[in-house]
Amino acid sequence: MAKKERKSLSAYSIILILLVVLAILTWLLPHLPGSVTPEMIENDSSLVTGVNRATIADIFMSPFNGFKDAIDVCVFVLFLGGFLGIVTKTKALDAGIAALVRKLKGNEIILIPILMTLFSIGGSTYGMAEETIAFYTLICSTMVAAGFDSMVGAAVILLGAGVGCLGSTINPFATGIAMATVVDGGLHVENAYILIIGVILWITSLIAAVIYVMRYAEKVKRDKGSIFLSLREQEAMNEHFGHVDFNEVEFTGKQRVTLIVFAITFVIMIISLVAWGKYDIHVFEGWSSFLTGVPLGEWYFGELSMWFTFMGLIIAVINGFSEKETVDAFLAGSADILSVVLIIALSRGVSVLMKATYLDKYILNTASNLLKGLPAIVFAPASYILYMILSFLIPSTSGLATVSLPIMAPLTQNIGFRPEVMIMIFSGACGLINLITPTSGVVMGGLSTAKIEFSTYIKWVMKLLGIIFVLNVVILTVAMYVVK
Repeated sequence: MAKKERKSLSAYSIILILLVVLAILTWLLPHLPGSVTPEMIENDSSLVTGVNRATIADIFMSPFNGFKDAIDVCVFVLFLGGFLGIVTKTKALDAGIAALVRKLKGNEIILIPILMTLFSIGGSTYGMAEETIAFYTLICSTMVAAGFDSMVGAAVILLGAGVGCLGSTINPFATGIAMATVVDGGLHVENAYILIIGVILWITSLIAAVIYVMRYAEKVKRDKGSIFLSLREQEAMNEHFGHVDFNEVEFTGKQRVTLIVFAITFVIMIISLVAWGKYDIHVFEGWSSFLTGVPLGEWYFGELSMWFTFMGLIIAVINGFSEKETVDAFLAGSADILSVVLIIALSRGVSVLMKATYLDKYILNTASNLLKGLPAIVFAPASYILYMILSFLIPSTSGLATVSLPIMAPLTQNIGFRPEVMIMIFSGACGLINLITPTSGVVMGGLSTAKIEFSTYIKWVMKLLGIIFVLNVVILTVAMYVVK
């Protein structure tokens, strides 16, 4: 029996509706007194006893202001799309996927735990997030060719890197900034506690996610009628990711070299983002700055944008592309990923609006007052839920740590608990909600690249989120009692 077509709102509409709803909310909450200036709030966020009401102009300009705020990410994604356009023209990915699937015939399922573990390591160690968008086309094509579907491909990346961020260990953009913020506030933090709790959150959440994805993948492999995707999503999946024929694709020498260069490109990307100096590793200092002016370990989206462009040109030369063929392929790849750029900009617009109206700080101050004096068995779950709400409004882990921990860490210590546990409550809750929040360009951009509607993904992943939530809350509640 054919499935009925499910109609749902586009990612753009969901984000715009959310923007308007949150703007309306600022008119229903207490108004911030005019005597409180931005300078005063910068020095003491507890002064935020109300919000600034969002104006029509705030709503109208939010998409543009979001684009301006996220311009580095947007440029990176566009240049990344150009790089992938050149790689796609070589057909090396198709040939490599076909060869891999032929080699794993009957054992394709092992790709899921291996890839999810690798992505989770990136998430836990350096906060792998926007960089994952580069992998969706490759992983979704691989999973479809292996007999699964694009939901499996998207989940491998989104959940893999996401549970790694949830259980951040040495992630400088989450636990790193969180610890620095707490220490700057005058509190002592033990790194060992952060590492131990982080590893426990990471491994338990990863195991749950891997089992969840593997069970779905096995069900799809056995019965194509079990696919969770709508008919429209299945058509998009077949059009974009289902074009590899393992039996007819020849794996040429040029394609092998192209894939080696492709792999090197991503290895360098990963190395370039790890803050080596923070761990007293100085092997990349000096000599590695000749290309970008910045050594490996200090690259960011600007350096990555030009790195992918440069490597795209190298691949074009290897394959003998003419100047016109190279430019056309680059522009076609950028055009294909433009929708992701627009989604990232819209998502960031929501965060910009929240920051401008102080809605984020108001919710934080109100909730922290309610948490005072609660026992650990209530305090830990309540704090986790608070951070889920805050993460919805501020998907940036570094931004949320800077805003919230100067309030939450002292509160935790004042009622007799360790601030390290609060840091990991922040990390766990932020990581969980960033698996699904429409205010995250990573979520919406990744799903857009995978051709999966947001509503479909939410329905599919909700059971797993409940499992991870329970695991996290139990671990963190126990940690409240154990870590003294």
